[in-house]
Amino acid sequence: MYEYEYPHPAVATDAVLFAVCDDTLQVLLIKRGREPFKDYWAFPGGFVEIAEDLDAAAQRELAEETGLTGIDLEQFYTFGTPDRDPRERVITVAYLSLVRSEELEPVAADDAAAVAWFSVDDLPPLAFDNDEMLYRARAYLIEKLETSDVALNAMADGFQLPDLQRVYEIILGETLDADVFASWVMGQDWLEES
Repeated sequence: MYEYEYPHPAVATDAVLFAVCDDTLQVLLIKRGREPFKDYWAFPGGFVEIAEDLDAAAQRELAEETGLTGIDLEQFYTFGTPDRDPRERVITVAYLSLVRSEELEPVAADDAAAVAWFSVDDLPPLAFDNDEMLYRARAYLIEKLETSDVALNAMADGFQLPDLQRVYEIILGETLDADVFASWVMGQDWLEES
């Protein structure tokens, strides 16, 4: 064991799962069953164990609170404002994924009282700094749309180009010209790899 003169912050992970469903961009939230922010909604997450890798902690917390496993999570931001958690100094490493909600069956467990999908345009009050986390996650997702095949994660097998365009429009929150979009997609390297 090591002892240091200065206090150390706790480290946590949170998982922001997006899905396109019912013609809206949705996000998976858990209802907190414990204080602080009991009965508020938040992203699945929790504290990293002392000998645990960050990626493993994000997967473990997601599985413990929602029952979901095997989700491809990507780190997108670290939140560290000193007063973001009333319990103690907590730094949260946030993860993101775009998934097909139709293929998932989340079930609330551990300290989650409930779990549900919500439209990003119609959210309940969120715990901690999850409003900022959602803002940054969505901005990162939009950035990824321009540089990767992340939108394919939301597509069913056998999708058509207009289906893919609609996913882009829902995530971006704007209407796209069909010809311009088709031309752009055909020029993407990831299309050949898919």
